Amino acid sequence: MSPDRTTDAELRALDIPLLLRYGLTLGGAHRTALFGDGAVAAALTVEELGVLPRAVAFLAEVVRRDGLRAAVGLPEPLPGPEAARTAEEWLTTASSVVKETDLENEEQVARWFEAVAAVLALRHSGAGSHSAPAPGGRAT
Repeated sequence: MSPDRTTDAELRALDIPLLLRYGLTLGGAHRTALFGDGAVAAALTVEELGVLPRAVAFLAEVVRRDGLRAAVGLPEPLPGPEAARTAEEWLTTASSVVKETDLENEEQVARWFEAVAAVLALRHSGAGSHSAPAPGGRAT
């Protein structure tokens, strides 16, 4: 195991709105962090809240088909009060830095939610079971 591997606890501590803000506006390494550690951190967050991958994938489709502002206006973007508040925070952060006419970055938001759903699906399928924390909190 590499000593620079990130634990689930470290990922859960990441500031996802900050990753969204910088990943969508600055690109480059910031976008890589958003789609890498940020997507895994978001998947861990919603997994703890009992959200299924299909709910996150559906939210990605809403962003893609109806736009980011429409997704922000959803009464419950993810099922459950805490999950809804979490998704609202992410959507609001993204909409604060993505202009209404910026279809490229709206697509990036949709793709990010798809990445979150994919990570969540892997964890649910058992294919990601090797990623479960080992004793000591390190991912295996």
